[in-house]
Amino acid sequence: MMTPSTVEETQGAFRALADPTRRAILMHLSARDMTIGEVTEHFSITRAAVKKHLTILEEGQLISVQASGRERINRLEPLGLKSVSDWINHFNQFWDERLLDLQRAVENHERTNNG
Repeated sequence: MMTPSTVEETQGAFRALADPTRRAILMHLSARDMTIGEVTEHFSITRAAVKKHLTILEEGQLISVQASGRERINRLEPLGLKSVSDWINHFNQFWDERLLDLQRAVENHERTNNG
């Protein structure tokens, strides 16, 4: 059962994941930590636009930002994806049930045609 705080966490994470640019940023950060400038190099958008995307990813708890001198280092936070993963995994039970039904139907069909 989801508590109000986990619903909020999930909302922020889904909001962050809703945009393809933010998903691409996460893919880049999964390879290594990057500054805003390094992230910007991968896209044909302004540094300010990248900063906005990074802010939404941080609000969704999918990245963390650490100051290192004058730079801000952006780091993927895999645990931030846990609420999304848990939400999606809730629906696995429905696939499991349907696949089991399909398996039974195939086995019944084989028995009636081979018997």
